Formats: sequence, structure tokens, C-alpha cells
Amino acid sequence: MTSFKELLEGSVAAHGHLCPGQVVGVRMAILGLRLLGYNAPPTLPQLKRLIVFVEMDRCTGDAVAHVTNVKLGRRSLKFMDYGIMAATFVDLAASRAFRIISTEESRELALLYAPPGLSKREAQLQAYRVMPDSVMFRVQEVQVDLSEFDLPGPTRRKVTCGKCGQVVRDQREVVQEGRILCRPCALGAYFSAPRDIAWPEMNWSPCLPEGDMGDRDKPKWQAAAGER
Repeated sequence: MTSFKELLEGSVAAHGHLCPGQVVGVRMAILGLRLLGYNAPPTLPQLKRLIVFVEMDRCTGDAVAHVTNVKLGRRSLKFMDYGIMAATFVDLAASRAFRIISTEESRELALLYAPPGLSKREAQLQAYRVMPDSVMFRVQEVQVDLSEFDLPGPTRRKVTCGKCGQVVRDQREVVQEGRILCRPCALGAYFSAPRDIAWPEMNWSPCLPEGDMGDRDKPKWQAAAGER
């Protein structure tokens, strides 16, 4: 087990700054992992069984992700845009899940757990290090129903949007009047007025040498073949 101090230092380094939300997130992740009987951070076998739902896009979310080592790209980190300081820790193998919510009372009580004379922020930074879990958090044992399309691993399904032609993966499509659509086409998107563009040097590739302009749009084996 890595110490709380080391986990917090690592989370702060990854996140970019120390704040009360970082301390709360590290504590929340440690508690969630303890409830599942996991190490902090999880071992590789434990990590393969773990999914975490984060309900806020704040500093706390980064801390939870750092301590648990879950990632969007592994499909082990799920973001639910609820605006709630909470996270749910799921053990896939044991079919167990715990939702942990940061309490508002912990903010109000921070001054009681910190040395006198500190600012509100400094008091929270100190208090959240020593405050009991029972004061900082509410814990709910919950059921999380996951389909095969929510699990880590390769893409299990692909369909094409009948309006824009975009490929949609893992049953995230919407069916309207018998027509398969992507969610932006069916429900509206966070962007508007999309238009395809071209830009200077759009054939750039990170694997081509700098200044290689003539054959930039060709694979290297094609460029070499053309010189023979």
C-alpha cells in the first residue's frame, strides 16, 4: 500500500496544484478501494476488475482517477456529468459497488479539525487530512448494471449514422423512426455549424523528418519506390 502522503503528492503532481479537492479526491479513492478490499493504488489484477464512475469535472475527479489508475481509454473510468462530488467504485468480478459522496458538513466542520487562525482554504487543506471518513463522506452500497458494451476490451459493435455517415461504437447510437443515428444528429450536440476544412501542411506526420515536403503525402515505402 502506498501512503496517503505519497498518493497525494503524486496526484498533485499529475493535476498541477494542491487544493482541498485534491485531498478529498485522494481520501475518496482510498476509501472506495478499501471498501472493495483493493490496494491503493490497485494491483494489476485488481485494476482489471475495477470500474469507477466519477460524477464531477473538478479537481476531486482527477485525484480519484490518479489513485485508482482508471482511464477513459481503458474504459475503466466513466464520467457522469452530475455536478455532484461523488464517485462509485465497482468490482466487476464480485458484482459489488460503493458510491461515496463528499458531505457539505465536512466543509462546515473544517475549522474544528484545523489549527486556529487559518483561512478557509488552508483550514480545509489541513482538516481533510485528519477528518474521519464518517464525517467527510456518505457511503452507499449500490447496484450498477453494465452491459457488454460498457466493459473494457475491443469494440463490440459498430453502426453507421444514417444522416452524417459517422461510425458509432458500442451501442451509443439512437434509433428514431427505424433510422440509426449518432447522438449529435439525433439529440443535438455541444457544437454547432460544423464544416470540413483543409489547412496548410495538413499532410504532416510526426514520423516524417522535418522539412520532408515532396513526399509528405506518401507512405515512406512509396516515396522510396518512386526514387528507384
